[in-house]
Amino acid sequence: MVTVHHRYAEIDGQRLFYREAGPADGPTIVLLHGFPSSSYMFRDLIPRLAGTYRVIAPDLLGFGLSDAPTVDEFDYTFDALADLTDGLLRAIGAESYAIYVQDYGAPIGWRLALKDPSPVTAIVTQNGNGYEAGFVEDFWQGVWDYQREPNATTEAGVRAALTLEGIKWQYLAGVPDESVVSPDTWHHDVQKVTRPGNDLVQLKLFRDYVTNPALYPKLHEHLTATQTPVLAVWGRNDPIFAPAGAEAFATSVRDAEIHLLDGGHFLLESHLDEASELITDFLDRRLAS
Repeated sequence: MVTVHHRYAEIDGQRLFYREAGPADGPTIVLLHGFPSSSYMFRDLIPRLAGTYRVIAPDLLGFGLSDAPTVDEFDYTFDALADLTDGLLRAIGAESYAIYVQDYGAPIGWRLALKDPSPVTAIVTQNGNGYEAGFVEDFWQGVWDYQREPNATTEAGVRAALTLEGIKWQYLAGVPDESVVSPDTWHHDVQKVTRPGNDLVQLKLFRDYVTNPALYPKLHEHLTATQTPVLAVWGRNDPIFAPAGAEAFATSVRDAEIHLLDGGHFLLESHLDEASELITDFLDRRLAS
């Protein structure tokens, strides 16, 4: 039986929660969650990886069990979240690691790789976008409108993503059999997102998301130059990031491995077995050796 440790570390005055499992001297993989989730989304994947790998799954500041200062107390940007994540990894001795990125985890992972490419040994992207091709316009138009002109009307459009129904939709949209997705997932997330003041945290990050596509050209240059091994395992029915976002990695990495599964945005909830087999096979070939 795999033991999963639940730990905290103080980084730059902020208390960050993270899950850790596996051999301390094993190859490391860092699991970076998306909106509106936390390391809880990896609760079933961690034991499957921890037999071989040191697995680290942090909660971003403002999410899960990490501190959630108000927007008056902390300037929430993706740069700031990436810096805290980098500080955590350094503090706990993660000197070399693969990254698993999903949703918000992707721009955090890209910043880590661009800041210092040397630690990042491989990339698993599960509906974690890095190309303009991945954006589904029907979903993103409201976010783009809010970024361009924040006002009561555009804010109302994005606030729907903070509701119970909006979060539930992210988990169920595109899943052929909705009964396999536990309701615990969206209830867990909404409890954190609806903490007093956390709505303003999420709105701030919606506005700052505009900085992420601006990084894509540098990311593509980095991937082309380094040929970092990439596995894109994607829910092809995702209404947020389309399959084109997965396929685009092959334009930068010659032997990128791309698999489109019949699921949605939170693929681990419906296709854990298939996804974990692809991930462990990829890591065993690209990392463990």
